Amino acid sequence: MAVGNMLEWYDFAVYAYLAAIIGKHFFPSADENTSLLSTFAAFGIGFVARPLGGMLIGRFGDKHGRKPALLLTVGLMAIGTGLIGVLPTYSAIGIAAPALLVLARLLQGFSAGGEWGGSASFIVEWAGPRQRGFFGSFHPASVFAGLLVGSGVTALLNSGLGPETMDSWGWRIPFLLGALIGPLGMLARKGVQETPAFQRADGEPSVLVQPIILWKLMLHAFCFAAMQSVVVYIFLSYFPTFIQKYAGLSRSEALWSSTIATATIALSCLASGALSDVIGRKKPMLLSCLAFLLLSYPLLHATLGGAGFGRIVLIQMVVSVLGGLFLGAMPAALVEMFPTKGRLFGLSTAYNLSSMVFGGFAPFIATWLIGWTGSPMSLAFFVIASALISTPAVAMLRETAHDRLQ
Repeated sequence: MAVGNMLEWYDFAVYAYLAAIIGKHFFPSADENTSLLSTFAAFGIGFVARPLGGMLIGRFGDKHGRKPALLLTVGLMAIGTGLIGVLPTYSAIGIAAPALLVLARLLQGFSAGGEWGGSASFIVEWAGPRQRGFFGSFHPASVFAGLLVGSGVTALLNSGLGPETMDSWGWRIPFLLGALIGPLGMLARKGVQETPAFQRADGEPSVLVQPIILWKLMLHAFCFAAMQSVVVYIFLSYFPTFIQKYAGLSRSEALWSSTIATATIALSCLASGALSDVIGRKKPMLLSCLAFLLLSYPLLHATLGGAGFGRIVLIQMVVSVLGGLFLGAMPAALVEMFPTKGRLFGLSTAYNLSSMVFGGFAPFIATWLIGWTGSPMSLAFFVIASALISTPAVAMLRETAHDRLQ
């Protein structure tokens, strides 16, 4: 399951790593900032489709099972990614090019909306009662493994082909690879069995989950997932663009720095998930929230003023460790919040709405904030604001680490 999840998120994230090139081909403008804004707006549009995908695929998965829902998501993602790889550019077909790009992003977003909750539930529902945190942490770790592959492939191509070839046609290769390896995800998922928790709930008399209870749980999940969305999409997806423009790193250096940071956060997730099985879910997540409240400004400030490649790598690694503390414990905490028969719908809808609001448009908001304030440091206040939303929500979370799944 983790292999399929990794392939899925490789597809979804490659777009962010190639944002600057995509902007030139699909949103040409005399003003570089305007072109980048348009590119990141299209990135954010993919997240608009995520809540819809979460609701529809989540409902499907609650009724028919986790496995068929996850087979559907990996197929849709491969189609959307392959479409981006073969699209004609603006110079060839005019306004139809960005319109088709948006369509492909919507398809990717719809798929990703069903993927997160479906795969998190699948993994945690299969885990033993004392290992849900650790097994759940494989979910974000596999997400970051997908990002790592995407970042690594992009960095290797950029180093091997050179900037001119990459700008001309090399940018298509990561998307085409994503479409080609999609069937591997399908194959990996066909061999797994349905979760015991779903089979048990499916065999029991139907118990209606009260809508008011479900929506309260969804609101709580929406708030406590806010910070991690901003952290991931600012410090990983947007940062390659940021450190090229404001820290003076080359495109290749920026991609390699983000590759190292992505590997670090994946390992941090696994450690946090295992820790949460011992000390509970709340403590590592609260520590992460407090760290970002206090350290976002000084860490971001340290990246500016000619920091150099070594310092940038170190800063991104620190951020990754702190982010992994939250993300490693989060999947089990989210899955444990919801009853089995409404889990995919509730979890997927809440998480994807939070990702859309706080994560999907994070690169767009970051670019706009810097343009509006004239200061790259404005990003720190965006991260701090998200931590202010998540901290009380995590503090109010009922500890469920050692409870039986509902």
